[in-house]
Amino acid sequence: MSRAHKALLRGLLGLGLLLGVVVLADLSQLWQRLRQAQPLWLLAGLALALASNIVSALRWRALVQWLGAAMPCRSALRWYFQAMGLNALLPGAVVGGDVYRAVALRQSGESAMAASASVVLDRLSGVWMLCVLGALGALASAPVLAPWAGVPAWALAGLAGLAAGLGLVLPWAGMRHLRRRKAPPHRWLAALHTLANQPDTGQRLLRQALASMAVQVLSAAALSAGAWALGVQAAWPAWAFAMTPIFLLAALPVSVGGWGTREAAAVLALAPFGVEAASAVGAALVYGLYGLAQGGLGALAFGLAAAPAKPA
Repeated sequence: MSRAHKALLRGLLGLGLLLGVVVLADLSQLWQRLRQAQPLWLLAGLALALASNIVSALRWRALVQWLGAAMPCRSALRWYFQAMGLNALLPGAVVGGDVYRAVALRQSGESAMAASASVVLDRLSGVWMLCVLGALGALASAPVLAPWAGVPAWALAGLAGLAAGLGLVLPWAGMRHLRRRKAPPHRWLAALHTLANQPDTGQRLLRQALASMAVQVLSAAALSAGAWALGVQAAWPAWAFAMTPIFLLAALPVSVGGWGTREAAAVLALAPFGVEAASAVGAALVYGLYGLAQGGLGALAFGLAAAPAKPA
C-alpha cells in the first residue's frame, strides 16, 4: 500500500471515528453547546494554548543548546509553529511535525545527532511530565476514579502516587547512572551520555522539568478554559488526569491531526467526573480548533525569512 493510500485510510479512519463519537454523544446537544460558547473563555483558552507552545519551543531550544548545538530563539519559534501547521494535516498530532523540526535544524548546519536527538528527547520530556501530572491527577481523584476502575481508592491512590514519585526521580537517577559509565557506542545513549556529563546537568534537567510542567499546566488550562466556554466545569485534578489519555491518544498516527482519537479519549476520561459525552466531545473539539488556529500561524510562518544558516 502506498503512502498516499495509507494517509487516506488514516484520514477516513479518523473521520469515521470522529463522526461515530459525535453521533453517540448526541449531535443536537453538542451543537447547542457549541452555539452557546462564551467568546471570552474561548479566547482565554486559545491564549493559554499559544503560551503553552511558545514555552514548548523555548524548551526545545534549551535542549538543543544542552546538546552543544545552536539555534536562535526566532528559529525555534518559527520551526515549532511550522511543525504545528504540518501536524494539523498529517497523521497523528506530533509525528510529522517532529520530523520537520529535526530536518530544519539539520539543514541549518547542526549535526544529524543534535537535530534528531533534540526532537526525540524534547518529545520524551513532554510525555514525561504529562504522565507525572496525570498520575498526580489520578492520586487526587482516587475516590472518584476507584469505582470506575473497580479497585479500592487507597490502592489506586498508592499506585498513582508511586507512579508520580518514580516519574520524578527516574530521570535524575538515570543521568547519575550514565555519568558513572563510559560513553556507550549506541548513538542515542551517547547523546544521553553527553547530556549527563555536562557540569550543570542537574540545573539543566531541573529547567527542563519546570518547562515541561509549565507546558502541561498551560495545556490543561487551555483544555479546561475551552470546556468552561461550553459550560463544562470540573475540578483541576480531573483535567490533570484527563489530559494524559486525551493528548496521548491524539498523538497516535491513526488519524489526521488527532481528530477522532482525541474526542473518543475525552469521552472516556471525563465520564468518571460526571461530564456527559456531548460536553466532553465539545471540549475536545474546541481544543482541536486551538491546534488548527496555531497551525494557521505555522502556515504563515512558512513565508517568514529564515535565520542565517550556521557557517560550514
